[in-house]
Amino acid sequence: MTEPTLTVRFFARLREELGTEQLTLPAQANQTAGDLLGVLASRGGPWAQLQGGQPVMIAINQAMAKPATPVQAGDEVAFFPPVTGG
Repeated sequence: MTEPTLTVRFFARLREELGTEQLTLPAQANQTAGDLLGVLASRGGPWAQLQGGQPVMIAINQAMAKPATPVQAGDEVAFFPPVTGG
């Protein structure tokens, strides 16, 4: 039996600065998008910015979400910087 996983995607400058577009991570019971950000930020280096002073936008299965939104096995979680208009 395969372990339940999440697909995590990064967009815009996050993709460039982290050097990856997509990760597959094990899904954890009772995990939120904020918990996932914390796990990724704990990697240090450029990953620490995910919980730094710059806000990060979150989408789960292509719907905007908040850090307290639960994530489940099979979900696609996307992180991206706030969109600025011009």
